[in-house]
Amino acid sequence: MKKERLIDYKIFLPALLIVIAISIPLALYETRSLDTLNAIFEAIVEFFSWGYLWYGVLLVGAALFFSFSKYGKVVLGDPEDKPRLTLFEYSSILIAMGIGSTIMRTGMLQWTSVVNNPPAGTAAGSSEAILMGNAYSMFLWGFQVFAIFVMIAPAMAYILHVKKRPLMRISEAARVILGDKLTDGWAGKALDILFLVSILTGAAVTLGLGAPIVTYNLSALLNINVTFGLTLIVTIVWVALFSISAYLGIEKGIKRLSTFNIYLAGAFGVFILLAGPGVFILNYFTDSISYLFTNYLSFSLNTDSVYQGEASHIQSNTVFWFAYSATWAMLHSVFAARISKGRTIKEMILTYLLAPTLLSWIATGLMGGLGVHRYLTGQLDVLELVQNEERMSAIPQILSTLPLGGIAITVFIIVSLIFLTTTLDSTTYTVAAYTSTKDMSKYEPPKVLRLIIAAVITILSLVLMRIGGLAPLGVISGLMGLPIIFITFLMIFAAKKMLDLDQAWKYNVRKDASK
Repeated sequence: MKKERLIDYKIFLPALLIVIAISIPLALYETRSLDTLNAIFEAIVEFFSWGYLWYGVLLVGAALFFSFSKYGKVVLGDPEDKPRLTLFEYSSILIAMGIGSTIMRTGMLQWTSVVNNPPAGTAAGSSEAILMGNAYSMFLWGFQVFAIFVMIAPAMAYILHVKKRPLMRISEAARVILGDKLTDGWAGKALDILFLVSILTGAAVTLGLGAPIVTYNLSALLNINVTFGLTLIVTIVWVALFSISAYLGIEKGIKRLSTFNIYLAGAFGVFILLAGPGVFILNYFTDSISYLFTNYLSFSLNTDSVYQGEASHIQSNTVFWFAYSATWAMLHSVFAARISKGRTIKEMILTYLLAPTLLSWIATGLMGGLGVHRYLTGQLDVLELVQNEERMSAIPQILSTLPLGGIAITVFIIVSLIFLTTTLDSTTYTVAAYTSTKDMSKYEPPKVLRLIIAAVITILSLVLMRIGGLAPLGVISGLMGLPIIFITFLMIFAAKKMLDLDQAWKYNVRKDASK
């Protein structure tokens, strides 16, 4: 009897070899590679900046269309299926996957980049720039980025939970458009390899560049230097956490870790309010929300076309943010599809649009408000601190101004570490499910395979951390967002076509919704 293969080597090995082939020259010629790739990326951004901005807006439109049209009531699974997770658990997992530890960095420091480099017509360091800074930080975690993350999910969830296709792959969702010959041939393989290359590179970069969020705070707490040894220790602990969580699966690992971290993050936020300048933070949060809503369209579609000279931080960073978010679109959507059995399309999309956005805005208001207060009162020159190469070192200095500053830094480290973990355990689980040869409509991805994927990501990241190459690999990860934009729209069209062919809004809805 022939033993069943654990992993589909036809897509996994080519993807891994491509990543290794890319990484070797990047590591050997890191500075030159980074300069060249940055020049390419900047040229694309300059030429296509308008396209990235409209991409975000159009996906929000598509999200609203699918949610509030007849397609929104379609159940992802049997109409009698109940969701496997409560709404709180479901939201917590999507929040942990969607924002990860990045919110801990942007929430605390993103406002400083705007204040130091505001748009034309606004003076650096001015009250207007300070108010704009936190509102812009909130905008980055707004509806566009989460629409980017979720809009491949309807097609993926439909083929998995309704069509019961055994393979949870982008190529399978595209079958309705590409046809059997292309899907089973080179086009399907190309789509699946592209998915794996984008995720393996992105995960390696996240593992390598995410560690400083923890190491700089740990350095300040223990009064030690940030060294490769410290980074290695943090990385090993982190790898152990996300490997165990991915091994335990959604119910016993990812869900428990995500929900626990939401409670811990909530307690941390209450501590900042009570121990810090709570009244100022609440006032500043209110002003930031007002400024955000008043200027949301301006943030969304700003290209600085009539201004000459170098682009402001807002203009250049927004385009980069959407481009980088696009590289993660397939992963987020595949994972969201996996955990959405029993949900309607409307529930899936709106939960991903609203839950991470709400938490991100609250986190930005709290952490950004604390930093702004310390700057305005003269307790800490935050704008000067972020100008040096060790920008991340500003975070523990801000937290140290709180009573029980050591405890604040400790909790910040734990929350950041768990957010980092929940990003990569979801990534590991999804890649294992994607490359598995088992029927993913019936089974979980094999536990051994989850550990293999975790090991591959870890080894790749550690090698690049040691010999160089992570920074240029990060730029390549951003560049990969461009083809994924086209895949996103392909998947939206595929979802609509499958729903129309099956008339799913008639036959795959809950009984009360069909009346």
